[in-house]
Amino acid sequence: MTRAIAIGGFVLAGLLVVALELAARRDGSRVPTFGDLCAYVMRYQVGRVPVGRIGILGFWWWLGWHFFAR
Repeated sequence: MTRAIAIGGFVLAGLLVVALELAARRDGSRVPTFGDLCAYVMRYQVGRVPVGRIGILGFWWWLGWHFFAR
């Protein structure tokens, strides 16, 4: 039962991301697209340290570890 709830939560989150992306691609929308959001995060730096890029890399590592490490 717990596994089904977890899978349902991930499916719901995925559907919400798709809905937000579709809303962002409408004409005149003020919602940023996923690509725009990633570009904004990737530009973030503290001094010469690309903190945004390190954060994105860490997120992808965490995601891969949790989904593909079994």
